[in-house]
Amino acid sequence: MDVDLRKLRYFVAVAEELHFGRAAERLHIAQPVLSRQIRALEDELKVQLFARDRRRTELTAAGEQLLADARPLLAGANALRLRVGRAARGQNSFTVGFMPGLIVTAAVRALSDRHPELTVNVVRTNWDDQVEVVRDGRVDVSYIRLPVDQSGLTVRPLMSEPRVAVLPADHRLAGKETIAIADLADEHLLQNPDAVPEWRDIATELRDGTRVAVGHFSAVEEKLEHVATGRGVTVLPLSTATFYTRPDIVHVTVRDIPPNQVCLAWEAGRRSPLIREFAALAESL
Repeated sequence: MDVDLRKLRYFVAVAEELHFGRAAERLHIAQPVLSRQIRALEDELKVQLFARDRRRTELTAAGEQLLADARPLLAGANALRLRVGRAARGQNSFTVGFMPGLIVTAAVRALSDRHPELTVNVVRTNWDDQVEVVRDGRVDVSYIRLPVDQSGLTVRPLMSEPRVAVLPADHRLAGKETIAIADLADEHLLQNPDAVPEWRDIATELRDGTRVAVGHFSAVEEKLEHVATGRGVTVLPLSTATFYTRPDIVHVTVRDIPPNQVCLAWEAGRRSPLIREFAALAESL
């Protein structure tokens, strides 16, 4: 049995919204049409994907599994369309993703010098999309910072660097040569706690359930604005902290957490000679 990608897209919309009406609006189709498509998908798979009553819609166990599998499948299909479209139009281009603080100029220039006919583009990424841009075909390769979900990717280590705490210039810890992660236990972290599990495991606000008004941010610039105003701290790779130097914040090395690992990632199934060549350049530089 072949799975209809259109039905999968419809299913993902309902699974993310958990509301047929909102999903239909998002897809720009009528709700009865959406309901018929979901029933058809359930008939094809011979499972129930949603449990519905008058008050709510929930995923079944089969629905949870399909959602986990459908997202990478749809991303792969979209990436395939992008690459085939570029080939059909005769575009001779290569795109490199990079995280804040990482300078990729040398490798990009080296590839351009070797292939003058090639247009080499760069795309800035962040913590949330650094591998998604690979999976959905927006970039050919991406400089990433671990940890990430490496499924379906080839990941090649490039370097490691210390991680630092970024603090307001008048913070009690400013001016110290190094600190321990325990020194930040009473601080609010302006990023996903899973990005700094060493802090997450000792954080006062997570242990006692303290509610913090300021949330978590993925963009470095947003984090630094909130650090500067004294609303929290953030832990960043050293190169990112030095790239965004400003007078109202400081950074201090955290001595007892592992360094950040920088890698190059690309889709595991691709066999492009340009990707192999760029990976070798990135390693050498």
